[in-house]
Amino acid sequence: MPSLRAAGAVLAPPGKPHDPDPATLSYYRDLVEPFGLEVAQDLLSAAPHVDHRDLLDRLVAADGVADSTPDLVIVAQALPDVTPFTAIAPYLDRLLGGRATNFGIHQQGLAAPFTALRVIAAFERAGRTRTSVLAVLEQTTLPTRFPLVHDNELVDSGVILVFGRDGGPRVTAVEAVRAGRPLRPRIAELVGEDPDGTLVVTGPWCDAVQLPAVPHHQRTSPGTYCTSVWLALAEHWQAWQREYRTVLLCDTDPRSGDRHLAVLQVGDRGPDKAGGPR
Repeated sequence: MPSLRAAGAVLAPPGKPHDPDPATLSYYRDLVEPFGLEVAQDLLSAAPHVDHRDLLDRLVAADGVADSTPDLVIVAQALPDVTPFTAIAPYLDRLLGGRATNFGIHQQGLAAPFTALRVIAAFERAGRTRTSVLAVLEQTTLPTRFPLVHDNELVDSGVILVFGRDGGPRVTAVEAVRAGRPLRPRIAELVGEDPDGTLVVTGPWCDAVQLPAVPHHQRTSPGTYCTSVWLALAEHWQAWQREYRTVLLCDTDPRSGDRHLAVLQVGDRGPDKAGGPR
């Protein structure tokens, strides 16, 4: 089971001036005009223009990341990069030594980092990784208006997580509760195993009425789409492992309605009843 060893986060870093590069603008037009849309020059001019490389350059400076020497690197994203011409997973791999299998997970919305955890667990079970790095990236400069981003005033953010086979909190389960199905019974079941030792962390998209009453609950701040609970994990994981035995991360994709959960356990609590993240 993957164990968290190090983490870093960046939230709303300083932006850069807009550079109306003709090649990029041409790419944007080819991308949106077949769907009857136009490139919104006003949005581009006012946007922060923090791309995925900017986020990664900041994230790799976190303690325990630059010298992690991973053999698996995954980049998860729910929104596209502002610069479409960079293969970002190989870029991160190069920053971390250039010896890892690397790829990206996208087109899954908020589910992307949860899927990445399942992949890391599968690689570990197969003996194909000892140290893995997951980066969750979210930039908000887009060529056309996107209500999810612009109506909710989302900001640029990123998280990097280093996993090994031992050390910190272990990822013991990753699950999805599809839209239309109740979330409350599953949360109650997970928390019921150890109510006083379990912290439930929910993202800003998770409606509180979906949750049962639990002794320990933290809700993350609005302003991000898929990085919310991972930002909280990166900031608080060391404190959480001193205060709790289990941390449950949960958020709802506002576009699909699907709910996603990840369970992290601290210490040896016997066999994993969930059979590991799948």
